Amino acid sequence: MKGERDKVKEDIIIFHPLPFTLYPLPFTCKLVMEISSLGEFGLIKHLTEKIEIKNGSTLKGVGDDAAVLSYKDKEALVTTDLLLEGIHFDLTYVPLKHLGYKSAVVNFSDIYAMNGQPKQITVSLGISKRFSVEDLEDFYEGLLLACQIYGVDLVGGDTSSSLTGFCISITCIGEANKDRIVYRNKAQNTDLIFVSGDLGAAYMGLQLMEREKAVFAGEKDFTPDFAGKEYLLERQLKPEARKDIVHALDENGILPTSMIDISDGLSSELLHICTQSGVGCQIYEERIPIDYQTALMAEQFNMNLTTVALNGGEDYELLFTVPLGLHEKMETIEGVKLIGHICEASEGTRLIARDGTEIPLTAQGWNALS
Repeated sequence: MKGERDKVKEDIIIFHPLPFTLYPLPFTCKLVMEISSLGEFGLIKHLTEKIEIKNGSTLKGVGDDAAVLSYKDKEALVTTDLLLEGIHFDLTYVPLKHLGYKSAVVNFSDIYAMNGQPKQITVSLGISKRFSVEDLEDFYEGLLLACQIYGVDLVGGDTSSSLTGFCISITCIGEANKDRIVYRNKAQNTDLIFVSGDLGAAYMGLQLMEREKAVFAGEKDFTPDFAGKEYLLERQLKPEARKDIVHALDENGILPTSMIDISDGLSSELLHICTQSGVGCQIYEERIPIDYQTALMAEQFNMNLTTVALNGGEDYELLFTVPLGLHEKMETIEGVKLIGHICEASEGTRLIARDGTEIPLTAQGWNALS
């Protein structure tokens, strides 16, 4: 039995998940605890007994039939993400600790995209027999680290057995002042279009790991080649929600007219804003922010760099619009780039290439149902 468990663990991790370092090290087998030895309620208690409440809006967290929350004068924001093994992540190269962190952060990002603050999450897991208690401890270590960094309480959830791999469902509850919530449908003609950070790195990190996985499948003794590409790996395995940008905008008295986080690719998200706002847009290829490692890796894979930045997805940067009159104020905000402007719907949605060619924008980003 121990030999079978060791084989399973060797199959699902090709480098040892040290605390958020990404250096490939040989995996070391260890004795593991069967989940069945604790049972469902024992497992929940084991994983959550050390949780400390951080927010005053959390009146009751884990341990009762339901969590009790109080928002008083604020509006509640709720978002849910479902992550399925084989569709959204591959445990061949995704350490469970990183998966726990990312699973929480992508939900926080949705709340920040509404100009809110995430406060609580619930976590439901579908677990197959190939996982041990130690595996779930790794997942929860990453999950709870994200909660600690972003000031979020884990207040409940559920666990069940799964016949189709690891399944994760996280619901995040946030709060916002009623007059400060930002939707996707309020962009106006002449608004400026901004994006935070840089784009395409997460997608190139995914391509890098897929390449190494393909090599790994044919070699007995294999060490992934990630040297000099740590930024790409981090963007894919350990993204961050742009809490800093939301705070910077607020501190400077800037309220976006529309905002969305970039999970499915810049082109798809921009088209969401334009469609729901009934407007068009014009963005400039030369203004799209791209990191050097992304450009280098795209060249190695013989990929068009602009296509990668437009359609790669999983960047979790913020895409937002602000009135033209706030241009000078926006110049004081670090970490954002002006990439274009909103126009009338009749003018369409266009990318202006470096040579001046106008290219219609199409939604070619991630589609889980395709």
